[in-house]
Amino acid sequence: MSWDIAALKQTAFNHLQAVTKGAPVSDYFDAHVQVLASQPVNAISGHKAVQGLFDALRTALPDVERRDQIFVAGDNLPDDRVDTARPAQLVATMGVYQGTFQAPLFDIPPSHGTVTLRFCEVHELDPQTGKICQSWMLWDYLDLMHQVGLWPLPPSLGSEGAWQPPATLDGVHLSTCDGDAGKQAMDQVLKMHAALGQFDGKTLDSMPHADYWTRDFMWYGPSGIGSSRGLPGFRAHHQIPFLKAFPDRAGAGHYIRIGDGNFAVTGGWPSVTATHDGEWLGIGPTGRIINMRVMDFYRIDGDGMIAENWVPIDIIDIALQMGVDVFARLRHMTGTLPKDI
Repeated sequence: MSWDIAALKQTAFNHLQAVTKGAPVSDYFDAHVQVLASQPVNAISGHKAVQGLFDALRTALPDVERRDQIFVAGDNLPDDRVDTARPAQLVATMGVYQGTFQAPLFDIPPSHGTVTLRFCEVHELDPQTGKICQSWMLWDYLDLMHQVGLWPLPPSLGSEGAWQPPATLDGVHLSTCDGDAGKQAMDQVLKMHAALGQFDGKTLDSMPHADYWTRDFMWYGPSGIGSSRGLPGFRAHHQIPFLKAFPDRAGAGHYIRIGDGNFAVTGGWPSVTATHDGEWLGIGPTGRIINMRVMDFYRIDGDGMIAENWVPIDIIDIALQMGVDVFARLRHMTGTLPKDI
């Protein structure tokens, strides 16, 4: 049994809006739901734990509103690197939870003003029960810290600030799904991924990166890296520091590969595994093996080129693996000291 993709999108959209507005999680999530979420939540399961996550959000932002900027779904294309069972169909969404920040959220102090908590999520819905049975959720708490005026890391190389919705303003189409165009979009993305693997360790031009992107593409990076425009900005603010810090990086496989119209989404948990051999985020090399939780949302333009890329990465989790506890730093900045040293 499988979903009609348009029905899957509409059902998932309604579920997520209802839960955000305060409906019981048990009405829309399976009793045994498995959720992988960004630090400090990580892996949780079942109604009680997931209800606790949304309760924490609603306590912090009592007037919270969910604003989806991209909402796509599709058949999950195979990845030869993954030999475990993968969901057949998935929904992927990017947007913000917007509201008035009235109470602490994971020790992030409230500003008592309007904030936007950036989210990127992937959900699997059981076609028999109609409920969400598995989720991957990256919420950018580091960006929220930035909004309240607390920054526990060195300055980002790229530009910090709100991500913009697709320039075409067509990221949310709940009544339709174009799987054929989505496959073409995914094909372009996977060709670009393959080109990244051609790096010879010496010159960036060994990767024919420019063959797949528009001249002035927007790369929306996570807080801690920041956003950039065009290939020069992308190289300076993200690619070069990343290549130097993680010279042996390798793709670990995708749990999601879906295309819907001019959008494509990939993601892995982890998506990349690498040795931390150079400075990154202001953190000196540790020699540790690092696993990176990453999603990629892509928009393809009318000429088949990648025009926009939104890239949620669990930066706080990566920093923790490199020996830097961002939340501990935050608590020291606000004077919220632990009972035991």
